[in-house]
Amino acid sequence: MMSTTTEPRVTGLTPEERHAVETFYRAFEGKPDLLDTAVTEDWQDIPLAPHQEPGRDGMKPLIAGFAAAFPDAKVTILEIVGAPGRAAVRGLISGTHRGEWFGIAPTGKPFEMPIHEFHYIANGRLTHTWHLEDWFGWLLQVGAWPVGKQGAAQ
Repeated sequence: MMSTTTEPRVTGLTPEERHAVETFYRAFEGKPDLLDTAVTEDWQDIPLAPHQEPGRDGMKPLIAGFAAAFPDAKVTILEIVGAPGRAAVRGLISGTHRGEWFGIAPTGKPFEMPIHEFHYIANGRLTHTWHLEDWFGWLLQVGAWPVGKQGAAQ
């Protein structure tokens, strides 16, 4: 895996905005209650995951499921570019597929997935997040694609 341990490059954010963004990503490392300080109660996650309810309370069960599937998940922020009330984030999620995710049985395989996200920020909390993760690359890394490959390997 090519995760980096260097500090992310951060431009254009106030310390309060940076704290909200960084806390948001720490929540995905098995700490869903951190959302309470990082996002507004009616925060909008765009697009919603299948079966995800809106708002920050709708994200918490998804984070809990994510933590069960990837107990060693780590989010590495590579870069944050800010403007007043906005932040763009480039990062990586890495971990090991230890539990069912997307209906795919655990493979025990490590993965590293790029993420690109855009946030609106008001009063030190995220109000909206538009996100794009490379789930197709994740399927390839854990051996779940092509579809017949996983079944043939067992």
